[in-house]
This record gives sequence, C-alpha cells and structure tokens, in this order.
Amino acid sequence: MKVLTDIILSKSAFSADIDVPIEKIDIADWLFNLAEAEYQRCCPPDHIAAATTHTDDGRLMSINVEMIGTGLVVQHYVAEEAGPTYCRMNSISDVFTANGRTQVNVIWELKAERIDGGRTRYTNAVTAHPTDAFMDFIAAHGIAYEDAAKARQDAGGDHNSRETPLFAASIARRALANAKMAA
Repeated sequence: MKVLTDIILSKSAFSADIDVPIEKIDIADWLFNLAEAEYQRCCPPDHIAAATTHTDDGRLMSINVEMIGTGLVVQHYVAEEAGPTYCRMNSISDVFTANGRTQVNVIWELKAERIDGGRTRYTNAVTAHPTDAFMDFIAAHGIAYEDAAKARQDAGGDHNSRETPLFAASIARRALANAKMAA
C-alpha cells in the first residue's frame, strides 16, 4: 500500500490550556498507560476502545477504535517519537464505511508547550493522507476526492475539537496523580 504524502485528506489542530507546569507533564507516559475507560471518557460517544502493544520490531503502538463521522476507524498508531512533551504517532488506519472498508494514513501529534503562570498548552494535531487503496475505493464508489476530503475534514475537525480539551484534562490528571505518588 502506498501513502500519498503529497496530498492532505484532512488536517486539524486544537489546543487547550491546563493548570499544570510542563515539568510535570509526560504525554508518552499518559498515552501508553491510558486505561480504556479513560480513553472512552475523552470523546464520548465516539471513543470505543483503546489498548497499547508493540510492533514486531519492538516499537510502541497505541490501538484506538473510534467513530469519526459515520466511519468506524481502527487506528494502529506506531510511535515515531514518544517523549514527555511531544509524541508523533503514525497509523495506517482501517476505515469501515457503509460502502465497505478502506485505509488512510493518519499522523497524530500530541504536543505540550510552556505558557505563563506555570501552565501548559496541549495541542492535538491530526493530519490524514489518502492511500492508493483509498483512492481506488472512492473511485469504485463514484465519490469525488473533493467530496471525500470535505467529509473527512468536517468529521475529523469536529471529533478533534471535542477530544482535545478532554485529552488535555486527562493528561493533567495523570500528571497530578504521578506528582502526588512521587511526593
């Protein structure tokens, strides 16, 4: 399968500020220790299931199952970079639609930045690229790329806008719990 990295299917980024200093934030710890129930609380009713595992070569992987618009999406996020203030996750995601199954490439970036007053700004950025399988799928169903991209942009942007503040709050809770345990 080929990812068409020169074409953007959808792109969104949203931020939320939290009352936790950046020194206490560890996004990778949060992501790879996220309980399924906590994941579900981060975008109800869209978030269905989450788990962590490893690739065959030992890289960290986050599996997320969620509804984005009318599609059931199974994300297979492999960590390209995983640290306290930045994670870059890359997935060939399975998308189940009324017309059948296809795949898209999704890049998920989770970023923490220091802001004034001992606070942190969390940014949740999601960029989707089509695959050749996706392009074949929409062609076979008579769907124009522009229409598919608009639908993905609308659904993905809506989903991201709702999950970002809840992810930020969850990251803050994890940071405060870890700080309390360390004290």
